[in-house]
Amino acid sequence: MTDLVLDVFGDSAAMMVALLIFLATSTLALSVMLFLRSRGAIKRRAAGLGYEHSGTVSAPGSLRGSSVKAAHKLIEYTTKHYSSTNGEKMKVLRRRMVQAGIYDSRAVAYFFIARTALAVGIAVAVFVFLPLLTDKGGSFFTLMIMLGGMAGYIGPSMYVDRRIAARRNEHRAGFPDFMDLLVVCADAGLSMEASLDRVGRELADSYPSLSANIHMGTLEIRAGRTMTDALEHLADRLGLEEARSFATLIQQSAELGSSITDALRVYSDDMRHKRLSRAEEKAYSLPSRLAVPMMVCIFPVIFVVILLPVVIRFKYAIY
Repeated sequence: MTDLVLDVFGDSAAMMVALLIFLATSTLALSVMLFLRSRGAIKRRAAGLGYEHSGTVSAPGSLRGSSVKAAHKLIEYTTKHYSSTNGEKMKVLRRRMVQAGIYDSRAVAYFFIARTALAVGIAVAVFVFLPLLTDKGGSFFTLMIMLGGMAGYIGPSMYVDRRIAARRNEHRAGFPDFMDLLVVCADAGLSMEASLDRVGRELADSYPSLSANIHMGTLEIRAGRTMTDALEHLADRLGLEEARSFATLIQQSAELGSSITDALRVYSDDMRHKRLSRAEEKAYSLPSRLAVPMMVCIFPVIFVVILLPVVIRFKYAIY
């Protein structure tokens, strides 16, 4: 082995020593890196187990842990403050949050915190960055700061309204299918509770929001709430007049002792006719909606195509 090394390196003993030092240093560095990596992984797993109950893996004494703790205290204080307020506006806001699909008990607190933070943050951002973009000052500068604050203040409300509108359109589109499936289940002999559970599972792929609300209604019935109350709460969550009429229909059928299957069949036909009427209304309003795009985008091009040859021929005729 020594002869082989001497043949390769010759008489250069310094090169051999350098190579051996390099190999020893690399081995030592690799060993240290592997040790530190394994130790860091063990610390992360231990931290995850130790702070899993608080929902964070940050150490309690670190800056991140202190920030998370302060945020939790702020959310808890805001939630406690607004939960004790039972005014009409608070009830309307809670109903809007539910209709938007935000079922967290701290949703109202999140809403007010987000609105305040966005209003202050956008106003400060405009105050800091607007002088870098323009030299205008005075009333224009003050107006832009006020507009930024108003935009941040109104932004969360607009976001909630958009979510409510999108979910309401989904509910309105899926409600006739919901009624048709209820009629099928009622004809098959299922009870109303079993029919709601079955229909909710069937609509999960096509209308996930409607399916989730129906599932919550079945859970309320299983928890002891009456069918009428559960359907009324379902109508409040959906935000549809059709759902409120459906709850009233089931209540009157139960009170009068009439056939729920016949009532569901008649109401299902009515829902299909309403959906067809809405589709026809959109089709009839299409020409009026297309008038402005046609006048702005299509008619000028047609005029250019028709009149351009005439203008060119007239121009060459003059010359």
